[in-house]
Amino acid sequence: MSSRTVRYTASEIDRVRVIEDFLPLPAALVPREDNVKVTLSLSRRSLDFFKREARKRRVPYQRMIRALVDT
Repeated sequence: MSSRTVRYTASEIDRVRVIEDFLPLPAALVPREDNVKVTLSLSRRSLDFFKREARKRRVPYQRMIRALVDT
């Protein structure tokens, strides 16, 4: 047995405390906004830019465009 091996036993852990759940509900963490679908014409160059940058960040390109418009 090497010096780095951890040996576990079937004993109890001292002073266990149950902590009340203090986190907000998942719905409260990310508020939903009402979205309205629209048609928007972009140049091929602009669309390619958003798709390329979104791919790098692993997010949908529509989300990037929406964030830009919201900002």
